[in-house]
Amino acid sequence: MPQHLALVTLLIRNYDEAIAFYTSVLGFALSADIDMGGGKRWVVVVPPGAAGGSGLLLAEAKTEAEQQGVGQQGAGRVWLFLHTDDFWRDYPVLQARGLRFLETPRSEEYGHVAVFEDLYGNKWDLLEPLG
Repeated sequence: MPQHLALVTLLIRNYDEAIAFYTSVLGFALSADIDMGGGKRWVVVVPPGAAGGSGLLLAEAKTEAEQQGVGQQGAGRVWLFLHTDDFWRDYPVLQARGLRFLETPRSEEYGHVAVFEDLYGNKWDLLEPLG
């Protein structure tokens, strides 16, 4: 039975600021923004060329526990990996859009990589896998 990971829920402070960041800075597409009533929305953003419908479900934090989790879902570690087919094409474009990289790019056995953070402080890898 074929399976794939479709969505990962990402806690955010505000729907509209998160949509603006993921679409304007990271270049993701807004694939859904549905009013669910009561201040809830079903908001999905997907990276360019996303395979298998993978994307982020943006969930506005409502409770105190959820609010404390914003920006801390990886507990300070890289926990999301944005793959690219051309690191050296995308890295300067993302920098020019204002993406904050936490390190200079490096080459590892597994690929070209640099850590960045999103608008809430979650750490990501921009990664062009080798092989």
